[in-house]
Formats: sequence, structure tokens, C-alpha cells
Amino acid sequence: MKFSISWLKDHLELDPKLSLDELVELMTMAGLEVEHVDDPASRLKAFTVAHVIEAGPHPDADKLRVCRVATRDGEKQIVCGAPNARTGLYGVYAPLGTYIPGLGFALDKKPRKIRGVESHGMLCSVKELEVGDDHDGIIDLDGEWEIGAPAAEALGVSDAVIDFEVTPNRPDWLGVKGIARDLAACGAGKFKDEPVTPVPGAFAMPVGVKIEDEAFCPAFGLRLIRGVKNGPSPEWMQKRLRAIGLRPINALVDVTNYMTFDRARPLHVFDAAKAKGDLTIRRAKKGESLLALDERTYELDEDIGVIIADGKVESLAGLMGGEETGCSEETTDVLVEAALWDPLTIARAGRKLGLVSDAQYRFARGVDPNSVEEGLELATQLILDMCGGEASEVLIEGEIPAPPPDVKFPPAEIKRLSGLDLKREKVVAILESLGFGVDAPKGAKSWTVSVPSWRADVEGKACLVEEVVRVYGYNKLDAVPLPRPEGRRPPAMRPERRRIEHARRTLAQRGLMEAITWSFCLTEHAKLFGGDGSLKLANPISAEIDCMRPSPLPHLLQASQRNADRGLPGAALMEVGPIYRTAAPDGQEWVAAGVRRRSAVRHWQGAAETDVYDVKADALAALEAAGAPIANLQTAAPASAWWHPGRSGVLQLGPKVRLAEFGELHPSV
Repeated sequence: MKFSISWLKDHLELDPKLSLDELVELMTMAGLEVEHVDDPASRLKAFTVAHVIEAGPHPDADKLRVCRVATRDGEKQIVCGAPNARTGLYGVYAPLGTYIPGLGFALDKKPRKIRGVESHGMLCSVKELEVGDDHDGIIDLDGEWEIGAPAAEALGVSDAVIDFEVTPNRPDWLGVKGIARDLAACGAGKFKDEPVTPVPGAFAMPVGVKIEDEAFCPAFGLRLIRGVKNGPSPEWMQKRLRAIGLRPINALVDVTNYMTFDRARPLHVFDAAKAKGDLTIRRAKKGESLLALDERTYELDEDIGVIIADGKVESLAGLMGGEETGCSEETTDVLVEAALWDPLTIARAGRKLGLVSDAQYRFARGVDPNSVEEGLELATQLILDMCGGEASEVLIEGEIPAPPPDVKFPPAEIKRLSGLDLKREKVVAILESLGFGVDAPKGAKSWTVSVPSWRADVEGKACLVEEVVRVYGYNKLDAVPLPRPEGRRPPAMRPERRRIEHARRTLAQRGLMEAITWSFCLTEHAKLFGGDGSLKLANPISAEIDCMRPSPLPHLLQASQRNADRGLPGAALMEVGPIYRTAAPDGQEWVAAGVRRRSAVRHWQGAAETDVYDVKADALAALEAAGAPIANLQTAAPASAWWHPGRSGVLQLGPKVRLAEFGELHPSV
């Protein structure tokens, strides 16, 4: 989820003393895990506004201009190849040594001669600063600017954008308003909770709605707006959508995208002239299909919800609209839809069709039921302001679900579960700032807390404790060690697991690098190492790993070859992992395996080739680490068929208890 700081300020009076770094830290502590911050003001700090005093021809190049430029560092001579370099231009200056992000390199720290004329810096294009795609010429700012003013401010890109991870239980964070509410509760500023003003309907709603499956669609809101003039959306809206990576299309579509990210309320608008008659909400029928707005045709079945208009599928419910009923510049009458869909059905439908849209992402997590009417009213007002027209009355078919049930909350639970001893007033203030209603009589041992409609994840008193502690600050919790249990503690690992770890560590100490490879391998390779190819996979992820491995050696040998191909022929590899002999429960075993490769690298002390005794020593060391009785072991032959006869052996306790095999590979293998 991305949002810009200016967008956040629509819903939050940010504390002016709060820096961007402090805001990011506050978000992290509140549970909003920040992944990336794009701060153009910081990224473009080295770039400033400059004024071309004079631009003349280059004495030795027709396409170059020699510019005398007023910069923050004084007057500079800059050679420029842009066709629009001219006297009087206000552009963006990069001093010597500056890294140019769009070019991927830094300017030299000393002046550079270009066709015999020294150049002291660079005049940049928007593409070179990565703030646009235009590369036909250098930046030409409108009007007059102060020399040395920040380039980000002059280009109107000083707004920072924050990208953070949304946990599945917080769909309200998929809207900027929900983010602002939590940040206000955490002390980032004052939350602006302005009521939504309904738009009075100028005429009765002429289109009816029929819901065939109320479990799938509990409520469906619809409104007709006549006489709109569709076109580009305002610059402020386009700038916000571009900042979070969305491409502006037209005013009607941009309004739906804006509402999706501003209020976590997906909407759908479609051309009323193309969607004739009443609407029906039902499950799709086998054989139905739809050409969607992403220009893909989807084959549908009973697991997919659809909206039907004039007997045909108009859109995929909660996923995406249809191409035929999409809005264009010729649209004059538009239907605006806001609905509630069953989250599980939407999630399954998106997975089945391979379609993950912004709407599907939100509906699959659950949207605020009260946003049906609010979303319609806000979208209506935006459309009327941008496109004109008049709106019908709002039609709500179905029933808006009730908010989550009240929670009986003993405030003593905070002390019991977290160790925090907070005053009553502080707890009430935190809960109310998050939108909860609190009935907390003084001295009462149990409070009644009403849960807001957008917090369906709150189900009990422990959830409320978590909310209080989260906002108060996890970093303020005392570090208290867990009590040590009395008596003798059982070992942390089972003996067999301890043997595995001892063997792994010992082989690593002997210079073998650990590898982690697939538990699957190619059937032909399995047959080379004792497998019969019967443990075939029903649905392999690749044709090259289509059965369960009988040994780790095939993968280790291939990895050894790849190392040799890249100049590391002496790399020794090992793996401790499972092998699969049969499909029975006891057919899986854990083994330690290693590979050393003979190296042709010469050494001043003489030849240092690996031989069979080195790998025998590895096997003995691993067995000793695992607890085998080394003194009682016998070395016998022959080993398995993949070993070289006469250069391999078996370590065993009698003829029936084989503990290890070692040797040189058979030439045929």
C-alpha cells in the first residue's frame, strides 16, 4: 500500500515538528511495516534551479551549445546538447561529482572538455532525474525562479511517498483515511473525521437491482448520474494517482481509483447507455464469459459472481468491470455501484481466474459495510464537481450488515497480559482515538466497548489489550524474563536431531561447504543411485525434478560441476537431508553426503589431489560425530554400483549394518 504525505494530510493534521524519519518510525512501532520511502526532496538534494544567461553555438560542433549559467555555485560554463537550450531558460543544474539517477553514473569531479570546450556540470532533463519520461530536451521551468531553489520543489515532486506492508487483518489500512486514524492515535497529529454530506437525489432511481444470492452479496448500492461530461481528471487527482503508481485514465475511472485508495472502498462505474435494463447479481453459469477491462476474456463458472445487465454478463463481481460497458469520453449517463461481497468467494474467484485487482485485493480482506452509502455519496460529489450532471436517489438493495458485537472488557486484563499499569483515562483515550466506543463507569471492573464497523478483526478482550499496547508503544514494555521451570529440564533436541547437527558441523569443520538442494531429482539420475524411479511426482514443478531422490549425490555432483565451470574446481560440498527409498512411512531416512573433486591446481608443495582416503576420513569423522563406535567399524567391499570398483568401500558393523559408503564415482556414472 502506497500513499503520499500530501494525501495523508487530507485526513491528518500532521505535527509540524514530526520529521519524515520520525513518522516512518511511528508507523513501524504502530504495526505498519514500512518497506520503502521515496523522498524526492532528499533524492534530488544535489539538483537546484539555474538560469541560462547566454547560450551560444559550440565552435566545433553544430549540435552543441555553450551556455553561461547562473547557479548556486556562481556562474558556470556548461556544454549542452539539448535542442531547447536557449538564453533566458530556467532549468535544473547538476554540479560536478553529482550522481545522475536516470543515467546510472556520476559526473566527473573535475571539469571535462567536450570537443575542446570545458563543461562545469550539467543541465538535466526530467528523464535524467527520473521524474518523467521526456528526454527530448532539458527541463524548461515556467516563470522566473530563485537561483539555487531545490529542484524537487520547482518540479512539484517534493511529496514523499511511503510504501508499507498491510497485514491481512487490517483492511482499513488499505485506505489513506484508515492509516491517518491510527497515526493520529499514536500521536502523529489530529485526525480529521469530517462527516459525509449526502447529495440530494434530483430524480427517482430508474434502474432496479435483484440479488439472487444474499450470502454472496449482502448489499448492493446503485446511483445514476445523468448529463456528465467525461474528460481528464483534475491535476491534483492525477498527481496523487501517479505518485502511487497508477495511470490516470479519465475523470470517471480516476474517481473510482481515488476512492479505492482514499477510503478502501472499491467502486465500479459503467456507461448506463451500454448496460440497459435492471441489474441482476448472481453466480455465473458454466459457459459464460466476459471480456474484461484488462482486455482478457475470462471463462466463468458457478464459483464466480457476476453482475448481469440486459441478460449478459456486465462485470465480474468484486473483481473487474467489462470492456463493453466501460466509460469513455462519449459517456453521458453513468451508473455508480458500491457493493458488499463475500470475502472468501472473491478470494477464491480471483485465485481461480488469476486476477488480482485493487478491488479484489480489498474485497477479499473485507471492506467496511458502512462504506456502501458513504462511498456512493463521496463518489457522486466528486463526479458532479468534475463532470457536472445531476444524480438520482440512492438505491440500496439488500441489508447493510450490523457492526461487530460489543466486547465485555475488564481493564485489569491489560496488566495481566502486558504488565502495563495504565490509568483509566489513558486507556479510554486510546480506544476512542481508534474509533471504539467505550462505556467505562468509574470503579467498574468490566467495561462495554463497541467495535467500529471497519474493525471486524476485533473479537474479544485480548484484541483490545493488543490495541492499547500497540498504540501506547511496544517499546515501553518492561523486559521481564520468563520464570525458570523447577527441576531438571528436558533436552532441547531429540538424540536423532542432535546427531544430525553434530554431523553437519563436523563436515563443515573439515572444509565442506553446506548445500541445500531439492528433495526431488530426475528419474534417470535416481536410477543411477539406487532408485527405481517408482516414487514419481504427480505434479512436478519441473520436468527435471520429477521423482523423489534416493540420494543427495546427484544434486551435489551437479553443483560441483557448476562450481568447476566457474573456476572453483576445488569446492567441496556437503548436505545433511532426507532421502526416499519407498513410499512407506519408514521409507524416508536422513543422511549426510559429501562430494570432493580432484583438482588440477598446482601447489608449491607438490600435488594436492583429493583421493579416496580423504572422503573415507570425512565419512569416519561424520560417523564419530554422530556417536558411531568407530573402533568397531569394519571396512569392506564392494560398495554400491555407482562407485568405482577397487576405489570404494563400506564402513559397517558386521555384514548387515552398513553405516557409510565412500569412494570414487564409477566412470559410467
